[in-house]
Amino acid sequence: MSWKTRLAGTIEPDLEREIDVFETQIHLRKQGKVEEPVFAETRLRRGSYGQRYDHGRRHDGKSERKIVFPSTGKTTKGPNTEWDAPGMLRIKFPYGGATAAQLETMADLAEECSDQIAHITTRQDFQLHFVHIEDTPDIMRRLGAVGITTREACGNSVRNVTACPLAGVCRTESFDVTPYSRAFFRFMLGHPDAQDFGRKFKVAFSGCKDEACGLVNMHDMGFVAAKGPAGEPGFTAFVGGGLGPTPFNAQVLEAFVPADEILPLGQATARVFGRLGEKKLRSMARIKFLVKKLGIDEFRRLVREERKILEPDPRWKSWPAEEAKTWKEEAAKAAKPLNGAARPDGFEAWAATNVYTQRQPGYAAVYVTVPLGDLTPDQLRGVATLAKKYIRDTVRTTVDQNLVFRWVSEADLPAIYTELKGLGLGAPGANTIADITACPGTDTCKLGIASSRGLARELERRLMENFSTLPPEVRALKIKVSGCPNSCSQHHIADLGFFGGSRKVGGYTVPHFNIVLGGQWDHNGGSYGLPIGVVPSKRIPEVVDRLTKRFAAERQGAETFQAFIMRIGKVAVLEGIKDLQVLPATHDAEPGLF
Repeated sequence: MSWKTRLAGTIEPDLEREIDVFETQIHLRKQGKVEEPVFAETRLRRGSYGQRYDHGRRHDGKSERKIVFPSTGKTTKGPNTEWDAPGMLRIKFPYGGATAAQLETMADLAEECSDQIAHITTRQDFQLHFVHIEDTPDIMRRLGAVGITTREACGNSVRNVTACPLAGVCRTESFDVTPYSRAFFRFMLGHPDAQDFGRKFKVAFSGCKDEACGLVNMHDMGFVAAKGPAGEPGFTAFVGGGLGPTPFNAQVLEAFVPADEILPLGQATARVFGRLGEKKLRSMARIKFLVKKLGIDEFRRLVREERKILEPDPRWKSWPAEEAKTWKEEAAKAAKPLNGAARPDGFEAWAATNVYTQRQPGYAAVYVTVPLGDLTPDQLRGVATLAKKYIRDTVRTTVDQNLVFRWVSEADLPAIYTELKGLGLGAPGANTIADITACPGTDTCKLGIASSRGLARELERRLMENFSTLPPEVRALKIKVSGCPNSCSQHHIADLGFFGGSRKVGGYTVPHFNIVLGGQWDHNGGSYGLPIGVVPSKRIPEVVDRLTKRFAAERQGAETFQAFIMRIGKVAVLEGIKDLQVLPATHDAEPGLF
């Protein structure tokens, strides 16, 4: 019996019809009845990307990696056609919220249809790699049966709507933005006014302006929680942010928008972007370039005019109100303080970095450090079991590629730590210098130039070896590594950011990393770092070691790393690492490590 038959009646009818159409398009493409450019747009809008096929390629051009999928017997080896070569499937988790049932489904799919890994992205999505295109319709049905979708996870569309993973439990938030991010996600998903973009459109919600939260400053559109004159919930709306080769800070679109106006504002903005945004030159097609071209005042005027002529939609008011009224998280257990409970070995170091005291007395949010964002099927099932046991379906993914358990009774912290250790997920260091964010890089991305994951893995290893001896100001730093200039790891807003490049050395193409220093993570990704120079990838660990030691030694008072870099200046920074920009003679005749 097919999954389509087994899941009949459990998927929303519209979604089921879309998957049926997509399955038909796959068959037509295979028969040569649909041209590749047409099919590619359809495939991307269903969350299905191509990926680098020669994963693990050696210098002799042969692949070192072979993956066999238990459910089908298919392998990644064989004729290199679009039907034999596996791809990547991105799954949207709005605001990062995940239930135990969804995590169990992800575990099954990673085990049966992928390479035994589910990967958390920097937009709170999950990705499955090495997925065969013909398997995607059934995967989509299985995802739909537990309330998640791949729809518009890729392509020129409104991507996953992100939000602070601490929303609702944060000590400094204005109010819980979760219901409003949910309403926005629902409204914009498949909306006819959001189908004619030249490029993707990313949206974020933040509960406060001073923390990192939703990183609104780097988004195409963002909303920061604010209270109106009578204390009513609303938002400061931003537009035109973005990273990539040409980063832009978002600008204020509206200083205050009532909560029941965020949907029409999003719709009006989408219409202006769809009508006036660049369509032919992809490198100039993000909304940030349109805002720059028109100026924020003119862009704001156009959006306000568009808002006036929109056909009234009852969902504008009803959906935010409905979500705010019905959204509720409940703890699985009563609040109980930790007090004198026994603490297992390693607990104190873990709790110091991975436990956040919620604003609700007696409860804590637990950060689960997920190295490189990769979870095995067994780990996913283990996390789902812990969710059911301790917290009642309140898991969230983070833009740092980790997980957060919310509403953990403080008395349960030692037990949950012990069980996380048993899953291989009990490492300390969440949100520290050792918790490094990395994009897929050359592992699977066709645009990757250098191995971001390889570098991140090596940096994590070295930093964790000496973590206990690092000064507090160094532990608090952020490192982010991208495999190319596109900034999928958000390297612009890291204290120490790196993005991949390459240069010819001794007749070989040797991977290098460009250095960006002094980005601002807090204040919603408040400002971007300073480009410094280029260093061979295998010498980046020395760069990190040298710069962090210099910061600890020369820091003035409570100076931040950003202020430190601005004070000493680019010339002084470069002078301090100048010798590291050249490969040692013994390595000149061989490719780089990363």
